[in-house]
Amino acid sequence: MKASNQLLAIALALVIAPLAFAQTTPADTGHAHAAEQPTAVAKIDVPAEAEAAVAVVDAFGKAIAAADFEQVEAMLDPAVIILESGGAERSRDEYLGHHAKSDAKFLAGTHSTLSRRRARVDGDTAWVASESELHTNKDGKPMTLLSTETMVLSNTPSGWKIVHIHWSSRPKKS
Repeated sequence: MKASNQLLAIALALVIAPLAFAQTTPADTGHAHAAEQPTAVAKIDVPAEAEAAVAVVDAFGKAIAAADFEQVEAMLDPAVIILESGGAERSRDEYLGHHAKSDAKFLAGTHSTLSRRRARVDGDTAWVASESELHTNKDGKPMTLLSTETMVLSNTPSGWKIVHIHWSSRPKKS
């Protein structure tokens, strides 16, 4: 894969970054890029019955950002399928053995701002759709990516588990 495609693939995989900061206020002054955050409040449509599933999605984003692969493993169903950039990882082990490490590395230098989120529950299945901006640097220059993410979760006896993730992103036009 070409270097530029690798960066885009990593960025696509990292739409989880908004999850790491989804429940924070827009003025998170502890982050170096806090001034880049918009003053508008994220548009959130999460009914009470979906809050537990959303909490798992947020915890997953935080765990990846912290490179806490033990927690990442605990939240993913063993048969999870992750689609991104035209490719697929077809199990938790495949993701943890390949992309999870590069996702964590990328997130170490990335800041995310959640702009929209919608979640729904139907029986033991939930979906969470998020839109965000990822702020990072490429070749020493600031870069903003518009990112979307969908996660599907299943309510198991041990709680909500992520069974499917779809990540997509593109550079924001200036």
